[in-house]
Parts: sequence; C-alpha cells; structure tokens
Amino acid sequence: MDKKNEVILTIGHLKKSYGDTEVLKDIDLEIKSGEVVVIIGPSGCGKSTLLRCLNGLEKTDEGRILLHGEPVDPKSAGIFRMRERIGMVFQSYELFPHKTILKNITLAPLKVQKRKKEEAEAEALALLERIGLSAHRDKYPSQLSGGQKQRVAIARALIMHPELLLLDEITAALDPEMVREVLELVLSLAKEGRTMLIVTHEMAFAEAVADRVIFMDGGSIIEEGTAEQIFHYPKTERLQRFLESLKFD
Repeated sequence: MDKKNEVILTIGHLKKSYGDTEVLKDIDLEIKSGEVVVIIGPSGCGKSTLLRCLNGLEKTDEGRILLHGEPVDPKSAGIFRMRERIGMVFQSYELFPHKTILKNITLAPLKVQKRKKEEAEAEALALLERIGLSAHRDKYPSQLSGGQKQRVAIARALIMHPELLLLDEITAALDPEMVREVLELVLSLAKEGRTMLIVTHEMAFAEAVADRVIFMDGGSIIEEGTAEQIFHYPKTERLQRFLESLKFD
C-alpha cells in the first residue's frame, strides 16, 4: 500500500483535440495515494475524455501522464501492464455477454496476469460475496439488473489490484432505484483508502465520497477544492451557475 499523501499520478499540460475541437486544454493535476477525487461539470466538458487518456485508451496531443513517475503512453509496449495498474469502470459495464459472471471476473487475472485458476476463482468468489452476488456466479450478464452488472464490473476491476481506479459515470445508465447499491459499494471502497478518480453527475454522492472535487468546463479545470468549498462556497461565477442549474433539473 502506498504511503498516504504520496503523489501517485501526475498530469502535466495535457492537451487533446478531435479535429478542430479542443477537448482538453492544458490540464494539470496530481492524485495522491488514498485520495478520492471527483470530477463534475456539464456534458461535453472533457471529463470522460480525461479518464480515457489516463488509462491510455485515448492518445493525447501534448503533455504527460505519469504513474509513479512512469509514463502512460498508448504507443508503448508497456501500456497493457499500465492498464492493469490503472483500472477503469465504464458507464456501459463492458461485460462479455457469452461468459458467466465468474468467468467475466477471472478472465483478465488468468489471461493477463497468468494467475493460478484456483487463486483467481477464490478471490473472485470473495468479491462476489462482498458485493452480494454470490448466488449469481453462474449466470450471464443478460440475467442481471443494471445495478448488479455494474457491481460485477467494479469487482472485475478490483481483482486486478489496481493502484488507481477510474470510474466513469458508472450510475448514468441505471434506473434510480439501482443507483444506491452501486454508490454504497464505491463509498465502502473509499473508506478502505482506495485511490479513485470519479466522474459523476450524482452531486450528493460526490459530496459524500470526495476528498477533493474538480469542476471542469470547456476542457479546462475551472475550480477545485474540498466538497464543502465546491458545493457550498463556490468561488467562480461559472461554477455558481452550474450548481444553480442543477436545482432545476
């Protein structure tokens, strides 16, 4: 386990464009070990693109991403090993429909990390027990609710023992009644001291889980601070307008 307050991820002068559209504009950010950082902001502001760049799923145009001083470079031979260390959970689950829940969780540790089947399955079963889905080990994703599938996706990321966990709008595709079970799982991970970078539109959840909140707009970081500072004492007029708009959603 990393020492508390040790910087594990460094983002410097990160830029990303799609054609003539600049999606990320000179992003600078540090993430410390055990820290839960939540990114909020309007749709299209670059939140999800930032997470995909951090995992090496998107190429950046300029800047650097360093995990413990090592570059995250999609063009390098070591990018697959880096993705083991930076886990990511997507809005759309990304589970394999033709594999059982147990096999969805154990596939990567067996194929990528070459772990023993008995050890990987034992850990997977322990994770399923933790997320309350032990009885569903032999079912297929189509037989689970959205909230159950998302919890499986989180377990699949956890079994790889990532140093940093990226969560991208993981409740956006869920019915309201399913949101709570997923958010409670993330809250429990935060209490364990997991290092997480979370993009969410759930403001109450963001306030409850975050050590630090970052407000993005137009591809830039506009404001950052504690949850109390961001949600109750916003400094910029743009953040004030964003928070005010949420009251009418």
